[in-house]
Amino acid sequence: MIQLSSKPESKTPQPSRETVTLDVQGMKCAGCVSAVERQLTQQSGVVSACVNLITEVAVIDYEPQTVKPDILAEKLTKIGFPSDIRSSQTLTPQQVHLNQSQRREEEAKQQKINLITAAILLIFSTLGHLEHFGGPTIPIISNLWFHWGLATLALLIPGREIIIDGWRGLSHGMANMNTLVGLGTLSAYLTSCVAFIFPSLGWECFFDEPVMLLGFILLGRTLEKQARNRASSALEALMALQPTLARLVGDPFSEDSSSIEIPVEQVRVGEYVKVLPGEKIPVDGEIVKGKTTIDESLVTGESVPVAKEPGEKAIAGTLNQSGVITLKTTEVGENTTLAQIIASVETAQTRKAPIQQLADTVAGYFAYGVMGLASLTFLFWFIVGTNLYPQVLNPNHTDMAMGSTSPLLLSLKLAIAVLVVACPCALGLATPTAILVGTSIGSERGLLIKGGDVLEKVHQVEGVIFDKTGTLTVGHPSVTDYFTFDGMSPQSLLQLAATVESGTNHPLGLAIIEKAEQEELSLLQAEDFQTEAGSGVQAIVDGQTVWLGNEAWLKEKGLIVEKDQKNRINELTQAGKTVAYLGIEGSIKGVLALKDNLRPDAKKTVSELQKRGLEVILLTGDHPQVAQTIATQLGINQVFAEIPPSGKAAMVEELQKRKTVAMVGDGINDAPALAQANLGISLQGSTQVAMETADIVLMSDRLADVITAMDLSLGTFRKIRQNLMWALGYNTLAIPIAAGILLPSFGVILSPALAAGLMAFSSVTVVTNSLLLRYQFRQ
Repeated sequence: MIQLSSKPESKTPQPSRETVTLDVQGMKCAGCVSAVERQLTQQSGVVSACVNLITEVAVIDYEPQTVKPDILAEKLTKIGFPSDIRSSQTLTPQQVHLNQSQRREEEAKQQKINLITAAILLIFSTLGHLEHFGGPTIPIISNLWFHWGLATLALLIPGREIIIDGWRGLSHGMANMNTLVGLGTLSAYLTSCVAFIFPSLGWECFFDEPVMLLGFILLGRTLEKQARNRASSALEALMALQPTLARLVGDPFSEDSSSIEIPVEQVRVGEYVKVLPGEKIPVDGEIVKGKTTIDESLVTGESVPVAKEPGEKAIAGTLNQSGVITLKTTEVGENTTLAQIIASVETAQTRKAPIQQLADTVAGYFAYGVMGLASLTFLFWFIVGTNLYPQVLNPNHTDMAMGSTSPLLLSLKLAIAVLVVACPCALGLATPTAILVGTSIGSERGLLIKGGDVLEKVHQVEGVIFDKTGTLTVGHPSVTDYFTFDGMSPQSLLQLAATVESGTNHPLGLAIIEKAEQEELSLLQAEDFQTEAGSGVQAIVDGQTVWLGNEAWLKEKGLIVEKDQKNRINELTQAGKTVAYLGIEGSIKGVLALKDNLRPDAKKTVSELQKRGLEVILLTGDHPQVAQTIATQLGINQVFAEIPPSGKAAMVEELQKRKTVAMVGDGINDAPALAQANLGISLQGSTQVAMETADIVLMSDRLADVITAMDLSLGTFRKIRQNLMWALGYNTLAIPIAAGILLPSFGVILSPALAAGLMAFSSVTVVTNSLLLRYQFRQ
């Protein structure tokens, strides 16, 4: 394999890349998505483009030195897909939501008018054929001129947009669903007009076909649109959480300090915001005054309100329930937790599952393939079929009055049915609707699933690797024992250890500092702090070098634990306690033991994974005896201990040689391992790097959500496969039937109107099947 990046002679710097989101209108089917992606990727400077039919967005990675986003938007607009740049700096999530809602309302209003018009025309057209079913004859309605007028109105009013859009797509080399429907309706209309103008030809008129065809198409699209809107309702609910106003205060600790309401986007980091009971919190911040309970259910999925007091964090978009609080702003705008959740869910819509590649490939050429099949259908029946099977021209051969005694008209009807029955929409909706519903359910439960590709990864997982501290344990250790070996007082040992750890923010270090504070021991003067991740820390205190870390690390420094000291230490490790050794100038002076309790749902989570046939592995930097004690309590058979952070990724890579693995961690020292694993899952307390690296982020503090996230991912992936199988199966069966494969032997024929009804039904079925995921995961 050639690795271009390793060429030593290449001095050309890599061009910088940026990402832009375009709101794209006018996409109706998978063919439109393929056309938009093809148009974008053909532009110089575009690295990649992902387009989503449901959310109507295009996410583009591009080189700003080569191409500008406004040029890309202009290119799409010119070919019939009006596009606008979405600027995170000028539009808040609510504004984006408002703009989309307004546009959807306008589209829904126009679609409703078209549907009502088509329904009225369809009713009149049906009344004109009552005599064929033994009903009364109504002279005016049964008149051929009247039916010509109905068909003409159907094309000019409800069918106008479909025909124009279909022609626009065809003229730009991007045929779509509207192209097929437009060709079908125009073919039926023009043929009927010829028969009407030249009755001597003996052709029959079927002006009712364009009317019925458009009526069924519009009905199906209306139902499909409603289902798609229900699918996206959860994402819109998230967008609507963010308040528009914030109450800014100058001095939160002054009784005379007044407040002023300002737009939330004008709040800056470090400013103070007051929140009253019943109001949504406008920014991420730290509570500096007041106590309250906050409903965080729409962000973390936790239904029980959380008690908050000064020093604790509050998340933008959550609901302040009981008390007046003042926050010091820590994050605003697109950097808030809520904004990042929304961005993550939106990004997930554009990350496609590999299984969708077949659907995208087929959809890109689908319309042209169908037009080719329709042409072949016409030629076959007109030139060969009616001569080979003359019985098909007999009106008594079929049970349905849909055939024709004319070879030309029969061939044309079958070709039109092929054009109309084919459904690229079902292919285009199969994956994005399922991903939208699945990721929306996840966001409601505090599970961020970052795309369709993640769903397929979950499906392939064979083993799950757990970090210990902060993942299987609660992540809040406490000091249980500390003692010395050479006469130093235990208080001095604890004081020195806390002083050395004051330069870190590791959970074990924080626990030691907390214990020193409880013992009212002040920190000493220290300098030259050095930390070796996963091993220990050192600093110079009163001119002496002090080390605090695990046994292996101190051994590297030349500090050895004496044999007579090990018995007592072994008792600690056998009890599942983590031991930190403190050394000064060449000798170990004492140890501190820390205990971190297991999460209450850890054992159940491990057991459930094992029941599903997944191998569970413990990977930790802790002492082997401590790791084995934890593993025994949880029923984990495979343990890798004393693995430094730098070695965790390598160990994951080694395990990947024999199986597909998921890594679950809290992000402290294990972000590289999360990135290396086939599937990375990080917990709420994770570092920012880990949250960006992980494929699934658990916003709640429940380890059991690993199971929920995997179940939801598997359920969503099953829906994707069901939808794709239905879409491909439907087209595989419907197109041959529409082409007349059953006509010679069984007399079965699809009229263009019936074909349109089936096509609409196929799209609605796909969206409805995706929505059923909500019932499966109902809380």
